[in-house]
Amino acid sequence: MGLFSSHSALAARYDAARALGQMPTSVVMDRLLSASEAIINGRRTVTVGTHNYLGLAFDEVCIEAAAAALRTDGTGTCGSRIANGSFADHVALERELADFHGLRHAMVFSTGYQANLGIISTLVGAGDFLLLDADSHASIYDACKQTQASAIRFKHNDPADLDKRLRRLKGEAGNKLVVVEGIYSMLGDMAPLKAMVEVAKRHGAYILVDEAHSMGVLGECGCGLAEQEGVLDQVDFIVGTFSKSLGAVGGYCVSNHDEFDILRVACRPYMFTASLPPATVASVRAALAAVRERPQLRAKLWSNVHRLYGALDAAGFQLGATPSPIVAACLPSEALTLAMWRALLEAGYYVNVGLPPATPSGESLLRCAISAAHSDAQIDGLADLMIRKAREFGALASPPQMARA
Repeated sequence: MGLFSSHSALAARYDAARALGQMPTSVVMDRLLSASEAIINGRRTVTVGTHNYLGLAFDEVCIEAAAAALRTDGTGTCGSRIANGSFADHVALERELADFHGLRHAMVFSTGYQANLGIISTLVGAGDFLLLDADSHASIYDACKQTQASAIRFKHNDPADLDKRLRRLKGEAGNKLVVVEGIYSMLGDMAPLKAMVEVAKRHGAYILVDEAHSMGVLGECGCGLAEQEGVLDQVDFIVGTFSKSLGAVGGYCVSNHDEFDILRVACRPYMFTASLPPATVASVRAALAAVRERPQLRAKLWSNVHRLYGALDAAGFQLGATPSPIVAACLPSEALTLAMWRALLEAGYYVNVGLPPATPSGESLLRCAISAAHSDAQIDGLADLMIRKAREFGALASPPQMARA
């Protein structure tokens, strides 16, 4: 029994797929050209898999803010927030995030993964209950492994199933924490959040919403699904990331709970990880201001979303239930999905691949992450290419031939 034996089945699948050509895991961005293009394999390629939803990773104001902080505050903090890693910009960013959401408290983490891992595993413990949507992100599942709370899955986006499982816990003394996402990362579908909040509150449960893919995207001000559904004042915790709409890296949690700040000395992923570099914090502050002050970015993003989703839907692709910045096309097999992905890349379009076991119900997906930075021509080019290749590979029926006169 070798050290890697437990991964032998996965290794065999990976080797078999790799034998057929380039794998998604081997893609290298040789050079980034803009928010929507890169050089990959020596070719100019449209990037439709970066999750740079508002294009702010290449925003000049954000870049200049980062450059200025780099010159004045150095390349890194070299310590955790409770050691030497709290700079004035960290505190200012937390204040701005809380104000953005209309809440009182905020904590900033070094990654979005750590935000979920740390907050969830610290809030609940032995004797408590963690109820999570079956399609939750890996960071949420990994938080379950870090806590002694009993983890209970409920059916994806199913308030009735959540209600049933909370009813079964009636009389149990422990706290109940419900965890859902604003936009789910594989299929791009949205939680029925208003109904979920109503069920949770009726049973005396707390609710945490992971707005990683919905912050900056949904709501009149871009606060996320909780804002769009009118429940910002009813959810207990919102977790988000800086690596999507804000174009950087990091994560955060905001809340109105009076005792929230005790998490700073209880949450191990916060306490024992070096804090974000000053340049990153400065760029995130500038990006957050852009979300507030430039709603036209959100408008362009949604125009692009509907443009691609509408074209693929009309062609007969099986897509996620609702349009969102993640436009996921479900294909019949893993092999066909990888073949389609390679064909798109060779033709100058980079998209993401979702394969089992990372996908819900074992689907094989081509995932397009749409950005406000994409032009109409880039979106139309991707739609035309996906439709043409899907027909060539037999994943879509060819259009009927017009009868000759």
